[in-house]
Amino acid sequence: MDTLRDAIAHNGPLILALGGLAIGFVFGAVVFATNFCAMGSLSDIHNFGDWRRFRAWILAGATALVGAQLLHAGGVVALDKSMYLASANINWAGHILGGLIFGFGMVFTGGCPSRNLARAGAGDLRSLLTLVVLGLFAYMAIRGVLAPARAALEQATSFGLPTQSLGVGLAKTAGLASATGSILVAALLAAAALVYCFGNKSFRASAVHIVSGLAIGLVVVAGWALTGLAYDDMATRPVPPISLTYVRPTGDALQWLVLFTAEPLPGFGAASVFGALLGAFAVALAMGRFRITTFSDTADTLRNLAGAALMGLGGVMALGCTIGQGITGISTLALGSFLTFAAIVAGGFWGLRVLERQIMAAA
Repeated sequence: MDTLRDAIAHNGPLILALGGLAIGFVFGAVVFATNFCAMGSLSDIHNFGDWRRFRAWILAGATALVGAQLLHAGGVVALDKSMYLASANINWAGHILGGLIFGFGMVFTGGCPSRNLARAGAGDLRSLLTLVVLGLFAYMAIRGVLAPARAALEQATSFGLPTQSLGVGLAKTAGLASATGSILVAALLAAAALVYCFGNKSFRASAVHIVSGLAIGLVVVAGWALTGLAYDDMATRPVPPISLTYVRPTGDALQWLVLFTAEPLPGFGAASVFGALLGAFAVALAMGRFRITTFSDTADTLRNLAGAALMGLGGVMALGCTIGQGITGISTLALGSFLTFAAIVAGGFWGLRVLERQIMAAA
C-alpha cells in the first residue's frame, strides 16, 4: 500500500488527471447506457408512481457508502480530510436552501449536471449550454458577484458541532472507537437501503436499474480510492480526497479550457467532467443514438438557462449535487449530505409541481 501511495503521490497531478478522465468516462457511459438520472427518478414517481430509478439512486448511495467506509477503515482514504468532514461547522441554510434551489432548478433543465453531461456527450446542444451556464453561475457563487451574499448567509447560519460524521458522533455517544461507530452506522444504513431496494419486486426484476445503481456506486468508490491514495499531507498544498461531484468541477473544466497554458493538467474533478462527456459520446455512437439536438423554442431556452443558473447557485450553497452530495457525500456519513439529499428531493418535487401547472396553463 505504501509503495502504491508513494508511486501515485510522485506523479500525483498526472495520475489524478488520467484517473479522473477514466473514472468519468465509465460514469458517463453508465449514465447514458442505463438512463440513470436522479431528477428522472423523481419524475417517474410524480408522473407514473414508478420508484425503480429512485431505488437505483439509493442503491448507488449504499454501494458507495459501504465501499468508502471500507477504504477508510483500510487506510486507503482519509474521509475526515474531505470537504464533507474537514470542518465541524454545519451550514444548515446552505444545505437546505441550496438543496431546494438545486432540486427546483434541475427540473427545468430536464436533469441534474450528470444527466446533462450524458446528453451533451450524445449531441444535445441544450445540455451543453446548460453546463456552460451552470459552471458560470457556480463560479459566480464561489468567488464572483454572488459570493459575498452567499458567504454572508453561510456565516450567519453556520454553527459548530463536535463532528459532522454520524459514525463518529455515535461512537462518541456510545463510548466506541470512531472506526467502529462509522462501520456500525454504515452497516445499518446500507442494510436498510438494501431492504428498501430489493424488497420491491419490480426493482428486483429490473436488471438495468440494479446494474446502474451498483455501477454508479462503484465508480464513486473508485474516485475515493484514487484521490485517497494520491493525498499527500506533506505537500505544500495538499489536495483533499474527493470523488465524483459535478457542480464546481463543471466550472473548473471551463476555467481549464481558457487557462490551459497556465495549468496544463486538469484536476480530478475537471478531468472527470471531460471523461463523462467522452464516455457518453462513445456509448451514444455505439448504440446509434448520437444526435445533434437543440432548443425547441424560446420558452424551452429560457427554462433551461434559468434551471442551469439555479443549479449552479444552489449546488455551491449546498456543496454538491445529486451525485456530489446524494452519493459521494452520503458515503462519508456527513450530516450535511443527508440534509442536502432530502432538500434536493423536496426541491425536485416542488419543481415538478410548478412545471406541471405551467404546462396545464399553457395547454
